[in-house]
Amino acid sequence: MAEFGAMAPFRLERPSAEETPLLVEIPHAGLHVDAASLAVSCAPLRAVGRDADLLVDQLFQDAPDFGASLLVATHSRFVVDLNRGPGEVDGMAVENGSAQPRPRGLIWRTTTENDPILLRRLSSNEFERRLTTFYRPYHEALQRELDRKRERFGFAIILCAHSMPSTGRRGHIDVGAGRADVVPGSRGRTSAAEGVIDCVDGVSRRLGFSVKHDDPYRGGFSTGHYGRPREGQHAIQIELARRLYMDEDLLVPNQGFDRTRGLARELVRSLAAFCPEGSA
Repeated sequence: MAEFGAMAPFRLERPSAEETPLLVEIPHAGLHVDAASLAVSCAPLRAVGRDADLLVDQLFQDAPDFGASLLVATHSRFVVDLNRGPGEVDGMAVENGSAQPRPRGLIWRTTTENDPILLRRLSSNEFERRLTTFYRPYHEALQRELDRKRERFGFAIILCAHSMPSTGRRGHIDVGAGRADVVPGSRGRTSAAEGVIDCVDGVSRRLGFSVKHDDPYRGGFSTGHYGRPREGQHAIQIELARRLYMDEDLLVPNQGFDRTRGLARELVRSLAAFCPEGSA
């Protein structure tokens, strides 16, 4: 039974201009924590914001104007991480989970700065509730939209939009290291056609942004799972350094927001117009 007054797990905006094969998905911009999840959470409130991809949905809000679909999750990744595979379950976070501990799998046990999130392990019923309420509906909507575009155009492109701390923080693999402005993740250039990857690289560099591929992020579950270029389904993750558009301490937009929104618009415009070889 749905929770009274429950917020929908995502919003899907269809193109407001002539449709193109592009879908922009943003799984980590949400901040909402539903009551049942909140009941077993001890996460610091600030961590909910710091571990979200704050404002990324606003950076890409113009995507429908270029014929792209826009899929945005509404809930915090502390409820369930939509960019993890269904089998990435930490037994220390969920009853009957994997014996291989992973503090930030499908259900996060700790924040990226290693503060605890859960008061106790989730029961099997609570874990299933989160899958049924949030995880499966999001990915079913994503796949339906990709299938619809592939049927219409013969191929589809998914831009997995994320943000990252500008410097590796405590709990990251690159603590203290500065990061490029834009990190395209394509799992070693395997999740999309070369032209799709080069398009993201070229647009970013042309607009004056530094680029480093697959470092420190190669692309998460969505990139690997949906990126099947031989089947006409191309996926590329993009991580934007947060210094570009927000104050990382105050968690508010900075003077670079409009420039970064311009980058997002140009990435969408260029990818929406892209046609992989053999798909015309």
